[in-house]
Amino acid sequence: MKYIVVLGDGMADEPIEALGNKTPLMAAVTPQIDLLAKKSELGIAHTIPEGMKPGSDTANLAVLGYNPRIYYSGRSPLEALSIGVDMKPTDIALRCNIVTLTEEDKPYEEQAILDHSSSEIETEDAAVLIEAVKKELENDIYKFYVGTSYRHLTIWDKGEVVDLTQPHDILGKVIGEYLPQDAALREMMKKSYDILNHHPLNEARKAKGLNKANSLWFWGAGTRPALTSFEEKNHLKGAMISAVDLLKGIAVGAGMKVIEVPGANGTLHTNYEGKALAAVKVLVEDDYDFVYIHVEAPDEMGHQGSITNKVQSIEYLDQRVIKVVMEEMKKAGVDYRMLVMPDHPTPIRCRTHTSDPVPYLLYDSTAEQNNDWYYNEAEAKLSGNVVTEGYTVINKLFER
Repeated sequence: MKYIVVLGDGMADEPIEALGNKTPLMAAVTPQIDLLAKKSELGIAHTIPEGMKPGSDTANLAVLGYNPRIYYSGRSPLEALSIGVDMKPTDIALRCNIVTLTEEDKPYEEQAILDHSSSEIETEDAAVLIEAVKKELENDIYKFYVGTSYRHLTIWDKGEVVDLTQPHDILGKVIGEYLPQDAALREMMKKSYDILNHHPLNEARKAKGLNKANSLWFWGAGTRPALTSFEEKNHLKGAMISAVDLLKGIAVGAGMKVIEVPGANGTLHTNYEGKALAAVKVLVEDDYDFVYIHVEAPDEMGHQGSITNKVQSIEYLDQRVIKVVMEEMKKAGVDYRMLVMPDHPTPIRCRTHTSDPVPYLLYDSTAEQNNDWYYNEAEAKLSGNVVTEGYTVINKLFER
């Protein structure tokens, strides 16, 4: 038996008036998921422990079977593992986004944050801007590392875990009250605006109608993580497919194989088919037992507040990931169990994560069920199946 998780990041949502009071999951045209739901168990899972922030870090740890209350040490340290930064015990990792602030004739503190992703900036462009920042701001205490797209890393030598605001939580808001209390971090953010706002690359981006990537934003502070090996924990060889450093970092920390797929970029236009085919290959040809296919697009579209694109991302997940995986596994004649779910909701209403429970779908190719339901938030709640501790949902997949 092979085991598959298809994770639509932020896919869950709330009823939206523009969609006839349907959620994007309800409104999306998803013939493969509709067919699958009839043959599967439906339910809801509480992936965010009470009192913890609803992040992709805590939620994906939970879906992978790691209790966030035990294993979570911060988001950025997991990303550091993906980038290849070997943290010292005294190091603090910080997520270092490149964000878009308003270009108004006002002090830095009175600017507003327009876009947490700077028009989903390409990594190549971001690397140029991070290099400009490094020349001016890097020293023995603060080191900067290029990540992916708008997501980068700062290592703070002998730092401390300070409370910092996630930029996607304050879109459209004036930033003053959300800036770091730590004076050095706050000053670096202010200086980064002076360095980046009129950088030639940003001026060129503006001319093309793209948002400038004109300020650093620090958040997600944490210490070096220590995850139990996935294989030791589950007695299964596992692989991760994701465009996001966070997920790749979790996989590195858990000793899982990280599969790089060309064209997988974490956007609406990622290489969906490439991810699906790579997943089947690692299971069938490379003889791995478990693969985690992470798709970032629904989350990004939720943050952007784009109803149309969020629906589209779910339709792509249906036809270009799930359908492809099922067809290829059938061709290979290999039995499998598959869990389809989000990590957390990213509602269009608020454009950030919430802690609400998420719907899951569990399919077994050797024991197809006969049900009369569809996979969405409402019907999953009506199913009566509830996983109160999200980190145990993987036990359902592994039949234990």
